[in-house]
Amino acid sequence: MFPGPGETQRRRRRGCQGPRPPKMSHFTSEDEALLQSMLRQLLQSVKEKITGAPSVECAEEILLHLEETDENFHNYEFVKYLRQYIKNTVGPVIEEETEKCTSAQSQGEISGYDTLVQHLTKKARESKEYREMIHALKNVMMVVVESLINKFEEDRMHDKELANKAKKEHQSGYYTDNCSDSDSSFNQSYAFMSQEQLQLLAEKLDPSQPKEVRQEALQTLCLAPASDILSSESWPSLSKHLTISLADPDATFSEKILRFYAKTFSSSPFNMTREVYTSLATHLELYFLSGEYSLHISAGLDVSNADVNRLLKKVRLLNEYQKEAPSSWIRHPEKYMEEVVESTLSLLSIKRKPNHPASPDFLSPMHFLALLDIKAVWFKKWTHAYYSRKVVFRLLERKYKSLINAAVQQCLDYFEFCKAAVNKNSKVGDFSQQPCSDMQNFSYTGPELQYIYFVHSLCLLGRLLIYKEGQNLFPVQLKNKKATVSITDVLVLFVQLIYYSPSYPKTALAAHTENYSPESLVMEILQVFCDQTGCAAECLYTDTVIDALLHPVQSLLNGTEVYINCLETTLLDVADILARIAASEDGLSLLLYGENEKNAKDSPTAAHVLVQFTKKLLHDDISLLSGFEFMPVVKGAFIVVCRQMYRTCEGLQMLIPYGLHESIAEAWRKTSLLSERVPTPVTDADSTSSISQESKSSLLWEETLLDALLNFSTTPKGLFLLHSTDAMNDCVNFMFNSLSKKIQTNEYEDFGNRIIITQMATTPMAAVALQNSGFIKTLVTELWALLECGKDDLRITQPKSTPVDPIDQSCQKSFLFLVNLLTYPAVFELLNKRDIPNKPMYSFREVPTDIIDIIDRLIILNSEAKIHSLFNYEQSHIFGLRLLNVLCCELNTLLLLETQYKVSQVLLTAQEENVTETSEGPGVFIIDGLSVERNHVLVRINLIGGPQERTLPLRELDKGSGLYPWPMFSSFPVPKCYLAEIPRKAEFRQDKDLDKLLKLLKSPEKPAGWAEICRKHFCKVMKTRPDSISGPILAELIEKFVSHLSESRTDCYFSMGSYKAMDADVKKENLSSVQQLGVEMTVRYGKYLNLLKEDAENGLCFVLMNCEEFLKQQQRTVMSSLCCLQEHYAGYDWFASSIFLIMSGDRERTLTFLQQFSCLLISAFLWLPRLHLSMHLPVTTVEYGIHPVYFCSAHHVEMLLKAELPLVCSAFHMSGFTPSQTSTARHPEAHRSPRSSGFSEKKKKYKDYFEFLFRCQSALFQACVDVLRRILLSRDSQLIHQRCSLCPQRLAPESFLQHMLPAVEEALHGFRVSDYLDYMESLEEIYRPMLLKDMRTIKAQNT
Repeated sequence: MFPGPGETQRRRRRGCQGPRPPKMSHFTSEDEALLQSMLRQLLQSVKEKITGAPSVECAEEILLHLEETDENFHNYEFVKYLRQYIKNTVGPVIEEETEKCTSAQSQGEISGYDTLVQHLTKKARESKEYREMIHALKNVMMVVVESLINKFEEDRMHDKELANKAKKEHQSGYYTDNCSDSDSSFNQSYAFMSQEQLQLLAEKLDPSQPKEVRQEALQTLCLAPASDILSSESWPSLSKHLTISLADPDATFSEKILRFYAKTFSSSPFNMTREVYTSLATHLELYFLSGEYSLHISAGLDVSNADVNRLLKKVRLLNEYQKEAPSSWIRHPEKYMEEVVESTLSLLSIKRKPNHPASPDFLSPMHFLALLDIKAVWFKKWTHAYYSRKVVFRLLERKYKSLINAAVQQCLDYFEFCKAAVNKNSKVGDFSQQPCSDMQNFSYTGPELQYIYFVHSLCLLGRLLIYKEGQNLFPVQLKNKKATVSITDVLVLFVQLIYYSPSYPKTALAAHTENYSPESLVMEILQVFCDQTGCAAECLYTDTVIDALLHPVQSLLNGTEVYINCLETTLLDVADILARIAASEDGLSLLLYGENEKNAKDSPTAAHVLVQFTKKLLHDDISLLSGFEFMPVVKGAFIVVCRQMYRTCEGLQMLIPYGLHESIAEAWRKTSLLSERVPTPVTDADSTSSISQESKSSLLWEETLLDALLNFSTTPKGLFLLHSTDAMNDCVNFMFNSLSKKIQTNEYEDFGNRIIITQMATTPMAAVALQNSGFIKTLVTELWALLECGKDDLRITQPKSTPVDPIDQSCQKSFLFLVNLLTYPAVFELLNKRDIPNKPMYSFREVPTDIIDIIDRLIILNSEAKIHSLFNYEQSHIFGLRLLNVLCCELNTLLLLETQYKVSQVLLTAQEENVTETSEGPGVFIIDGLSVERNHVLVRINLIGGPQERTLPLRELDKGSGLYPWPMFSSFPVPKCYLAEIPRKAEFRQDKDLDKLLKLLKSPEKPAGWAEICRKHFCKVMKTRPDSISGPILAELIEKFVSHLSESRTDCYFSMGSYKAMDADVKKENLSSVQQLGVEMTVRYGKYLNLLKEDAENGLCFVLMNCEEFLKQQQRTVMSSLCCLQEHYAGYDWFASSIFLIMSGDRERTLTFLQQFSCLLISAFLWLPRLHLSMHLPVTTVEYGIHPVYFCSAHHVEMLLKAELPLVCSAFHMSGFTPSQTSTARHPEAHRSPRSSGFSEKKKKYKDYFEFLFRCQSALFQACVDVLRRILLSRDSQLIHQRCSLCPQRLAPESFLQHMLPAVEEALHGFRVSDYLDYMESLEEIYRPMLLKDMRTIKAQNT
């Protein structure tokens, strides 16, 4: 085989030239010696692999594949020698053929690198030089190998003479290494033995034979391959004799047996070594039960004692095998593994008889095993795989449960010892250490042995409880306790060990004190429990364990004295475990509501205790903790626990009454002031270092508080609370700096930041803060680099392929970030009254830094300068058009872009210019990616409605002959093919329930419960015959129902006031440009549905002007820099326009309805302009520019979604979108156009999400005016689809980067409110009291 093209250079870099080989014709004795040494070196390097092979054939396979398995293969001198020899012999042939092939390749006869290599290989192998080389090499190597074999025989005879000499001289300590398993079997030569020889050895090893005979036989046995011995017929008798001989008083003899065992373990397969292991375990078991064993715990353990040292070597050899065996026993029958496990458990469960005088003081095998494997690594490896775990736990349950009992008892004994010591001293931290021996390196005292055994038991129990089979071993019954010990009892014991355990005795392991302290060990165990969700649900998530964790917290809250070893460390550990528990859904529910939610009202749950304690910490209101050095760290740890709770909607609801956000903000303000007062460092080194350390600590604490405040913004109501702290700008700056430094490294934190950014973009003040912090500038700059420049850190080895997707994969994340960011409140604050630059020239180095620049450079390309400034014109412009398409799905954004930048006219002009040049008549539209995308956007922004009212052109070319069947246009109106035909109304059929409903509406008298009766009849009709309710009936029902509610004082939440309508001669010119365009769109839509007449435009203008004047009576003046808080409402009044359509264009009727409707609570959530600058809201709420729809209703939508569909909620979180954004950002036009962001029919598996989010909204509004809400949802099939925009979907649970783009743009099909009325009623029954209560608090200062 020839080396690859770069192999020669790599060899030179590695220095792999090797000695220059001579020609075989001039081969000398020196060359033979050199070859022998090189071959010996190669064999010595791979002897472990060869001797470990079970057969000669396997050894040959290992040598044949050595290049694949040995990374040092090319560094061996023998390999270098062969390579150089081959190069010198065959190299000229290859070079000559290469030159021939090069000329042939230029003529096209040979093509491709692979073909060239194959040709050269074939020619070289067929050459005369190659054949001569192989022949000569074979002859030489035969000579070398024969010499090596002869040398092997000479060495063997020499070793035998040395062995006989050593036996005659009776020299002890022949092996310089006293370790039983440290020597390598490869330091000795092998002797292949026949069955007769092995039988003779077995007879010589009989204990009845003389000592000299046995020693000689053992020496010979150690020279033989272990695999031959174990597979021989004599092995049973050999094993028996070796086991007996292990107890021989001659240390040298037993040492050699251990060496043989060690060699066997390292070089033989598991099916053979198991017998050796069981024999060793049996020997130890017999030894511990024999009368000659008399070691006691109280006497300690002297490791330097020869007998103890020999015993430890045996146990260590056993333990080493325990840790290695699991890697191979899965390839063998289960019974082999069961033999090993049972022999081990039988040994470890040895106990002296109860009537034995030394029974309690018995130094058991478990003590010796703990000395060598203190953290029970052997048990961890045995239980890691189910294959062995099931056997271990089965045997523990059936025969060896005493091991578990002993481990639990050991932990209880140590805890009682610690607790008694703490109570005796009556003060924290004053714990006397156990006395240690003067010979710390060679002996252990009794307490030290007990402590080591305790650590081993603790680790064993911690591993045991992870698995369901291990949990089934509980409860256990201890001898000195009447009650059984359950899993909960063990976990409470672990928690209490954190409180009471002192610094453990200073033993020989003292160099690793932290690793073996009870506190750190228990923390490791509990942290593993928290990571194992199944185990945590079974074990940790109980009120008893939580109460044990909260014991020091509750004591400090009550002001009682705490007897704990290290209070700061304990509090940090408790906070760490509680934070991990709160990070899971089940754990959070336990902290919020307790194990049994029904009894949660009887006593405060853990969440209440934690938030109270955290508040006291922040206010330094706990005297027992005053003066502690690490108090900021403790405070931060408990803030993290609370953060895990208030990051969720249900957690925040529970913590709001405590005002935790105010406490954190107050602490931040104090810390910020202190950090500003840090004195300037002076020249003195000591003072400089102290000031620097103080400054770092203060800065770290300030960042911790800012991060805590920032995390309030993960929920709508939490973001509202963050506004009230006046820390918005600082929090946004902190977040941006953290992202710039890439402090958040894991995906979970990245998703968390995206959620925060999305929530912030829904409120105007936060959107401005994002702009001022530089976040938007960075986002736009990175996007531009991806679109136009590419990544700087990407090595260009080949030209970049042309993207085939409309938006390249590298830009999709930035695209979704922009979609998340550009909600209407953010768009209005960032773009209102801002003109596009429209420069005469753009430099290639001119990078956009703002949203207005993105619109200028990527969307509105209305000049040659803009087009020529783009390196990737088509790809970048398609990106901009796709972004425009998504933005225009929100009608308020569409109105803003259209009125300020005339986007539709720009697109029409571009379409008009994109035609073929012909001499005869107008040209034909050129069909390309840009024209197809522009066509789609133009249809979308000109036609509003649902999928049954308009047909959006596809962006794909037809595979048939038509290529692109959708007609393009360069002027309005759009072709009629994009308008769907309105289905004819079915003939009216009489219905009894509908007759009853009409009778109730026309009756002048309204009996008690009139509203509820109407509701029942209406729901019944909607379920059975929804199409039978016509538009006039719905309009009449709305009027009657709202009129009835407005006459009731209990139902009137706002004051109606008195207002007289303005002059009827209101023209469209009196309205703002946004309102004018909105009127045009509404009237055009109404005429298409045959709901409005020709003169309807003036009527709608009349309604809008009067509504604005009417609402002005209840508005206040606010001084603010926010654009949305100026005189006029920032957007179009879509609700009033919808009512105008429902009333078939009757302006007086519409205005009367809106005046009556304005006094109802539901008007605050359906009619958004109703609360614009309203005096009914607190001044601070108005100044924030946040509507109650967001911090009240949308907050509960998120909470209900998480409760009803947690997986969908998680998918939302991963995608970076929020349910609150999708349910409120598109709320204003919900009455107009179905937000085209559902999934296509191909994605029906996500349909339940759309349905559910709609149900959440429905249940929310049913809390006040259920029938009104249902009617507004059911205005005919088209209005049903319009209402679906309340739940616009941009969710892609599986891979949001791949599926989000089509999900944003496609419509929801086939949705009918009547199909879900039953579910809406069930939601109403569960959530109505909570929602109604929260909705009624919008007037209060503290929401």
